[in-house]
Amino acid sequence: MTGTTPRRRVSGMALTAVLLGATACSGEEPPARTPSPAERALRAVERAVDRAGSARITSTTVMGRELSIEAAGTLGWRDDGLTGTLTITYTGGTTAETMRELGTTSMEARYLPDAYYARIGDAFAGKLGGRHWIRYDYADLESLGGAGAGFAEQMRTSTPQQSVKLLLTAEDVRKVGVETTRGQRTTHYSGTVDGPGTQTVDIWVNDQDLLVKKVERGSTESGRLTQTAYYGDYGARAAAERPPAADTADFEDLLGQETGGAGPS
Repeated sequence: MTGTTPRRRVSGMALTAVLLGATACSGEEPPARTPSPAERALRAVERAVDRAGSARITSTTVMGRELSIEAAGTLGWRDDGLTGTLTITYTGGTTAETMRELGTTSMEARYLPDAYYARIGDAFAGKLGGRHWIRYDYADLESLGGAGAGFAEQMRTSTPQQSVKLLLTAEDVRKVGVETTRGQRTTHYSGTVDGPGTQTVDIWVNDQDLLVKKVERGSTESGRLTQTAYYGDYGARAAAERPPAADTADFEDLLGQETGGAGPS
């Protein structure tokens, strides 16, 4: 966009929609707490999932009245962060209404360790100088609050090993029982974790110590959150190519344009 081209204002909702007691020190170490059987089992699950490194994922996420989405694709997790590609479909909430106004309710999402890229439709691209991708730095999303922050956090914790790590922070983690999940014999674990309000995490693990299913329920600034995910084909190739810079708009610049700051150049 050149200096002589009039700036086109893009609504904040449209941009968001395109997402997605201290104690005294005695000088002595407290005695180590003996892990429970459930905690020991979950440590084995954590190691197995970390070794697998990737999986095919299908999920549904509902966040109050703002957001309802379905996602499917392959994600990989390594020490440097999240990588992979998902197809995201907006199925309800105010964001789905906004997406319909923009001419599409489904988009490709690419995840790289530093940012999330969303491919937008031609109608919305026309508002961005013809660029078809928006780059969302995870820190920028968190600064939005509301659905933006919740969406960023849920995407980064949608991989199975993050669910295990989260469940291991629960003081009441327990084995619920043995159940059949998608035709597999699984062990069901559950716990309550710290968060905005009460948050519960349930996972179902197969005989290879790999997650088959997870359900998280909690509260966000936008309302009740429920995310259900299914995992399979562990070790599948997970890749995401960074879109061309010339075809990409940066969300932070667009937000500055919306609020009267500097827009993309």
